[in-house]
Parts: sequence; C-alpha cells; structure tokens
Amino acid sequence: MASHTDDSHPGPAGPADPAAARARLLTDPGPGGRARRAELSARTDDWLSALFASAGAPAGTAVVAVGGYGRGELSPRSDLDVLLLHEGRLDQALPERLWYPVWDSGAALDHAVRTPAEARAVAAADLKAQLGLLDARHVAGDPALTAALRSTVLADWRAGAAGRLPELRELGRERAERHGELSFLLEPDLKEAKGGLRDVVALDAIAASWLADAPREGLDAAALRLADVRDALHLVTGRATERLALQDQDQVAERLGVLDADTLLRQVYEAARTVAYASDVTWRAVDRVLAARSGRGRRPLRRGFPFAGPFGGASGAARRGAGAVARGAVERRPLAEGVVEQDGEAVLAQGARPASDPVLPLRAAAAAAQNGLTVSHATVRRLAAECRPLPVPWPDEAREQLVTLLGAGEACLPVWEALEAEGLITRLLPDWERVRCRPQRNAVHRWTVDRHLVETAVRAAAMTRRVARPDLLLVAALLHDLGKGWPGDHSEAGEVIVRDVAARMGFDPESVETLAVLVRHHLTLVDTATRRDPDDPATVEAVTKVVTTLPRLELLRALTEADALATGPAAWSGWRASLVDGLAARAAARLAGDAAAGPEPAAAPTAGQERLAVEAARTGGPALSLLAQTGVETAGTEPMGVRLLLAVPDRPGLLGTVAGVLALHRLAVRSAGLRELDPIGAGPVLLLSWTVAAEFGELPEAARLRADLRRALDGSLDVARRLAERDAAAPRRRGIPTPPPVVAVAPPVASANATVLEVRAHDAPGLLHRIGRALDGAGVRVRTAHVSTLGADVVDAFYLTDAAGRPLSARRAGEVAAAVRAALG
Repeated sequence: MASHTDDSHPGPAGPADPAAARARLLTDPGPGGRARRAELSARTDDWLSALFASAGAPAGTAVVAVGGYGRGELSPRSDLDVLLLHEGRLDQALPERLWYPVWDSGAALDHAVRTPAEARAVAAADLKAQLGLLDARHVAGDPALTAALRSTVLADWRAGAAGRLPELRELGRERAERHGELSFLLEPDLKEAKGGLRDVVALDAIAASWLADAPREGLDAAALRLADVRDALHLVTGRATERLALQDQDQVAERLGVLDADTLLRQVYEAARTVAYASDVTWRAVDRVLAARSGRGRRPLRRGFPFAGPFGGASGAARRGAGAVARGAVERRPLAEGVVEQDGEAVLAQGARPASDPVLPLRAAAAAAQNGLTVSHATVRRLAAECRPLPVPWPDEAREQLVTLLGAGEACLPVWEALEAEGLITRLLPDWERVRCRPQRNAVHRWTVDRHLVETAVRAAAMTRRVARPDLLLVAALLHDLGKGWPGDHSEAGEVIVRDVAARMGFDPESVETLAVLVRHHLTLVDTATRRDPDDPATVEAVTKVVTTLPRLELLRALTEADALATGPAAWSGWRASLVDGLAARAAARLAGDAAAGPEPAAAPTAGQERLAVEAARTGGPALSLLAQTGVETAGTEPMGVRLLLAVPDRPGLLGTVAGVLALHRLAVRSAGLRELDPIGAGPVLLLSWTVAAEFGELPEAARLRADLRRALDGSLDVARRLAERDAAAPRRRGIPTPPPVVAVAPPVASANATVLEVRAHDAPGLLHRIGRALDGAGVRVRTAHVSTLGADVVDAFYLTDAAGRPLSARRAGEVAAAVRAALG
C-alpha cells in the first residue's frame, strides 16, 4: 500500500499538518464505525509518512503497520504497532527521529526495528509477533521490502500451521480462563474474553493458514458491532480500556444511539455468541484436518468444505485445506433415526428427510448430547432451512427428545448453542426470544437469563434420580424464569407462560398443573426456609398448601437446589441447604398421611387383551399383536407410540426374556405394564402391554418377532448370549457421565399385597432385560410392573412376591434390591 500523503483524506487541518488532522479526528464527535477506524488509520499513515520523509530515511527502509493498525482498524486509543524494516545498514538516530514525535503526541507506540531476517526469526519464536505480521501493511519507504516480508511470513505461517495452530488454540483457552465468556459477563472485556475481538483475529489467522475457514454468516457484522462498542468506550472514557464497566454502559449506549445499557449488553452478547460459535466450529474443523494429516483421525467423506464462502460455496482457502486431506469415505455410525456420527459430530443420515420430519432437530440434538457429541454446523443449517415447525401440540417423540437433550447435563450445552446459533431454539420455544441474551444486573447471577435456564437444567440432570418425574424436573428447570422477559413478578408471569408452553408441548393436564406450580413457586421453598421460623406450624403449611403432594415436593426441592447452583456460588451454601432440607422433611412428613397407598386399580381387560390371553392359554405359547396408536394392526412403521400386546403363560424369567428379545430387535421400551389374567381357568397368563419404538428404521414384522419369542421361551434362542455378542462387537462410544442408578424398596404403605421395588436409572439398550434377569435370579415373582421411560431416564416399579404370593421380608427385599443394583453396574 502506498503512503497516504496526498489530498485523498480531506480534514480541517489539511494534508500539510497530518498530526493535527489525526488529533482532530480523535476528538471529533461525529459518526464512528468502520469508516472512522479506516480514516484514523489513514491519517496515522499520513503522519508517519511525513515523519519518515522528514527523518531522511535512506533507501532500503520501510515503515510497516502491523496488528490492528495493519488491518486499518485503529480505535481512538489503540496502540500504534509499527515496525521499522531495513536491509541491515541503518543510522541509529533514525528510529529516534521517527518515534520521539509520536511519543511527544501522547500516542501509545509499540515499535520494533528489524531486518526481514530478524523479523522472520522473531515470528518463528513468538506466536503473537507472527500473528501481528500476518496483518503487515506498507506505510512508507520501500514497498518491495514490505511485500517480501509479507509473502515470507505468510508462507512460513502456512508451512508451520500444523504446529502453530494448536499453540494459538491454547492461547485462546488461557484467555477464556482469565477473562471468561464475553456473552455472559456484566462487565465484559471486549477484546480478551471468549467471543471477543481477539477471537476474530484468530479466525482470520486460521483462514490465512488455508486449513479451515469460519462460518461467515453474521460474523462480519458481529465483529463490527464489537469494534464499534470498543470505539465508543474509548471515546467515552478517554482511555485505552477494553472493559465495558457498569458505570460507562449508559454513556456508551447513548453515544451509539442505543436505547439503554441493557439493550447495549444484549447486542454485545449476541455478537459475542456469534464469534464464539464460529470459533468452536472452526477449531473442530482444524482438529479434523490436523488429525487426518497425522493419520490419527477419520478422513472426510468427500472433497470440499462445509462452510459457505462469499459466493455460496466453500471458500478457496477451505477448498485447498480440505482438498489436501480429502480422500475416500468415512465410517458413519448410527445414533438415532436419521442421525449418524461422523468425524466426532452428529450429522444427518443419507436417507434423512428434514422437510417431512419436524422432530428431526430435537432427535439429532438429543442423540448428539447423549453421546457426548455436538451437531455439525452444516447439519444445523440444513435443519433450520428445511424442517417444518412442530405441530401443536407436539408429538410425544418431540417432548421425549427435548427431555433427553436436557437430561444429558453438561453435554447439552454445546448442542444447545449450536441450535440457538441458527434460530432453532426460538422456533421451538417462541417465548425464549424475550429472555435470550437478557442480562441480569445482580451480583449473585453469573449468567444471562437464557443461559441460567439451560444451566439450571444441566444441574437438574444430576438430580433426576431423586424424583419420580424427571421429565417435569428438567422442563421446569428450563422454563422457570421465562417470566423475566415480561413486566411484573417473574414467577407470576412465568406461571401463565408455562401453562401455555407445556400445553403446546403436549403434556397432560395434571403435568401442566405441576409445571405451573413449580414455576410459580420455584422460590417458595428457599424463601420460606430462610425467612420464616422453622418451628412454626404455619411455616410448613405455607409449603404443603402450595405443593399438595409428595411428588411435587420432591420436584420443588430438586428445582430449588438446581436453580440456586446455576445462579452462582453465593446463592447456595451448606447453611441454606440444611434449612431447605429441614423444611422439606417436615413438609414431607405432613404430606405422608395423604400419600396414595399404591397404584390405581387396573382397568378391566379389553376384548383384544382377553382374546390374546385366551389364545396364549389354549396354545401354551405367546400370542402377540402390534398396534399403532390408531388401534389398526400394523407391521410397525410408527416411530413412536406403537403398542405391543403380548400374552404368555406364566413361567419364571418371563420379563427378562421378553425384554431381551425386544432388545435384540432394537426396540426401545417407552412404557410397559404387566398384569396377570386367568381367562379360561387353566392357569395364569401374563399380559404384557408395551409401548415400543424402533431405534432405527421400521419395527420388525409381527411374525418374525413372534417366532423369536417362541425360540427364546423354549430355550433354542440364547438371548443373553446374543446380546452380549452384539454389545462386544459394537464400537464403543465415549457417552456422557450420568447419575448412578437408584434401586430402592418402597415403604410398606406402597402396597398391602406385594413388595414394591423402585428403579430409577439412565436408559440403555437391554436395561429391562438385565433387571428381569436379576429378579429371576433372585427367585422372586413379578406380579405387576409399571415401566416408564421419560427422556433418557427410566422410572420403574416392580410389585414382587415370594413363590407363595406373599410380600418379601425386609431382609429379602434388601437382597433383591442389591442384586438388581449389581446387575445395573
């Protein structure tokens, strides 16, 4: 670039006084933005060019702008990063003639004097110096000298990228640890925090390496917004500060023409999230390329690159980088219907049809999170572009997949961020828009409102074994502060909102009421415990009259802790926990007298059930039917809600055997019930009513399933061995950490005729088979069973007796519980 010493930059001081022109621009209250930064850079070029000319610099020297100045992006109080380049013979007084006028002006100067070889050596040893030189721009002197340095530094960067990019990534991690995430901080560092301007520079450096490129949609606008806020902050404070302090936010907002400080923060947060997400996506792409180059990773499926360049296809840099390693195809492992794993990410299967599968975004997200993966950028973009909105109310599967996603705990976070980056969250939950990026001006809160809600769900995922309805706990955690986007008491507003949202999600009326109570009173337990006399009977009554049932009390207790833990360290302590636990225990004791003494009496068998039972009693073998939700006999093409009715003459080990056959056919049990009938007086027949779904593809044909059941029951099919062989052959996935299973014997009040064993565990293929085998091995009889799969968790109750039909002794029940616990690992 030629030096700026002509009349192309008019200003009050004129070209004859470039220093005065620059000084006037620094105090000019006129419009800012990219044009102002470019003008300030140009005026600085004019000034340094004039100083260079007056200093009598010899041939073979050049003034080079680097870093932000090199990019032409000078903020009002930015340092001037300048390199005096020479060929080896230099008057030692020349640098002083250049630098002293700059120092005298009060400008911050970061300078160096080097030969091209010295500059190259410093860049090789110092990553930050090399990054600055990537943006080198000629200001004055010998342009050939600058051009040679630029091409050499760029060639060195590309040649050494495989070694330098991991170092660059580590620098970013260290910055994030020191400065936090820009999109959640009340006083963020606009430059150094994760999602800040340093990350934008890192993305440009990655693109210059030709190994990968960032998803560009929205990235330029986000970077511009952060730079504009930084400029306004410099002008408001008169200092070279990057921290957007609380006391400066109103003035910065006013200078930018923004409504208020909250609106300013929301804009900053949105921009930071765009940058942070682009960084995450890009670093994953870098990891894949570097792994492929080293032979440690899977190779890409095809040539090309998943990110759109300026003309709609992959950028040239991306094509070159990906083309360097793209050979052959990769292994794609199925995760769920329409979703596979590829290169450490969840992507759409080749046969997936997003336009006709509105549940696919949630199914892909849940499958990714449960396997410790994220959803690829290209996949999320395709889902956002092609998927239709969910019908209202939601299909059962959509609700289940949302709960499964939330139940993944920490693994949910990157998946949620990927969905939100493409607008899929607000499409699923329109009310989310009011809390998205909304700051919380409270020193206790660590997060924005929306991130606090997701963090609460993450915390709640570790507490799902404490409650009988983990699905309601997770959804209440996600929705409990939605009212903060509306005027008035957020708990009252939230109750109104959650009734509508829960109904649209397809929850039944009782569940909607429970969610409304949890949201309306999510602060009641902790407020009452810390502000009221614990020995006053009215204190306990204040809680019991709100929750009315023990299951709701369990949910409120868990939600209270999850909410506090997600707020920040100051919101929860051992003292608060002890007060809440004490109040909850007294409320539970008060409610225990009203607790139900067991399940509702079973409804009379239907004509179809009677027919199956008679057939099983007459033939001595299994009688089976597959029914869709409409009640029409089907081969099993419904992905959710397909009902399997099975009648089998009673025999030991029946539950585990049937569950094992279903697992062999890759049928996931969503719910199950077991009851005993004696239709023709020839002996008991067990009637099993299951709701099943195929893990992938369609359900098996009824005839094939019936044949395998017969073989399993007569001993010619070793179900346990087949399952073990399949599990051993399956590739091991890293999965996610989950709470350990809970196996407990319910109090005797739960049933007068049987011992109730409760099992709460993370769902997994063959889980019910393992439980059934353990019960069979313990020599107990399963009279009835109630099996529920709620998202990724199972909540089961087994009504057990001994061989004589009597409830188990306390000691015997404990032994059975231990056996089941051991079977679940």
